[in-house]
Amino acid sequence: MANKLLKKIEITGIITLKTGLHIGGTNSSMQIGGIDKGVIRNPITNQPFIPGSSLKGKMRTLFEVSTGKTGPKVGKDVNNGPSQEGESADLFGNSSGGLTQKASRLIVRDCEMTNAKEVLEKTEMPYTEGKTEVVIDRITSAASPRQIERVPAGAKFSLNMVLNIWEQDNNEKQLFENLFKSLELLRDDYLGGSGSRGYGQISVEIEKMCEKSSDVYYGISDAKAVEITNVFKKQIEKLKS
Repeated sequence: MANKLLKKIEITGIITLKTGLHIGGTNSSMQIGGIDKGVIRNPITNQPFIPGSSLKGKMRTLFEVSTGKTGPKVGKDVNNGPSQEGESADLFGNSSGGLTQKASRLIVRDCEMTNAKEVLEKTEMPYTEGKTEVVIDRITSAASPRQIERVPAGAKFSLNMVLNIWEQDNNEKQLFENLFKSLELLRDDYLGGSGSRGYGQISVEIEKMCEKSSDVYYGISDAKAVEITNVFKKQIEKLKS
């Protein structure tokens, strides 16, 4: 029997950088004496952004580590891959194939910078800063400096996620609890690279949650999204704390 989409729940908010963020991009334009590791940028606007894949991947990883349930070995370089069953697979999907395969219930959009003009006025490079780090040779004590490009603290990015609820889903409450748990874990961890050296600390603020029933897409032209932000007021406030 075919499974019917019941509703889509759009979650919007703001991600604010509390420390500099590095999510790597191409170094094709690297010059001698310049930045060693550049950040990913929108090729049209030249503004840094947070890829939805980076955000969703870190949310999933932290959630699975917190439950102690990771997946089987993937390839020769990854010992523990994404979980193929359980609560993580219910929310984030899996790639097991066949009858046990589950589509992701969660869509995570790329996060665009929302205060680009403000950031541009304060940075040495377009929207970014160069952070000098030094590698010390343990034997000779020789120093090898390098420059890492970061999006500076204070930059803000749009957060946009969509949670799909299907007719067969009888765990809607659990899906939301796990989604908010993954965001809380991310807030207390880091995003991007070099988090153990201070990079990538963020805050997350949920501004609005709206529910669209399947009728919006199936022929009712005047149907509108219903705001349900207050329903999750407790979870939203906990995320802020």
